[in-house]
Amino acid sequence: MTRSEPPQVGVGVAVVDQGRLLMVKRGREPGKGLWAVPGGKVRRGEPLAEAARREVLEETGLNVEIGEVIWVGEHLSDDHHIVLIDFLGTVIEGNLEAADDADDARWVELSEAEEYPLTPTMYELVEELRG
Repeated sequence: MTRSEPPQVGVGVAVVDQGRLLMVKRGREPGKGLWAVPGGKVRRGEPLAEAARREVLEETGLNVEIGEVIWVGEHLSDDHHIVLIDFLGTVIEGNLEAADDADDARWVELSEAEEYPLTPTMYELVEELRG
């Protein structure tokens, strides 16, 4: 990545149901092998909420309703600069199954989320969700 390249925009969705958080194990970089909420990069011309809904469906098989923005941050590394926008979400329908670039998908007790190896920005999001 060169300094002249603009940051990419990424979205995620925090789906909390009965004290459990929907999480996926990332199958690709950045963060391969680490756990996070479902999400990914926004395509050119794609509204943020639509990108968030698409990413959850692709990674978990769940169709979600997108709610308000709960967290905004960024991931900076030698080869990535991604501005992250995380929404709240509610499951509408579907069966949980890891797909696309998620190696695993599961419901995790929110109180136990930090026991998983998380992407660096997930710690702030979990803290926000615990409120």
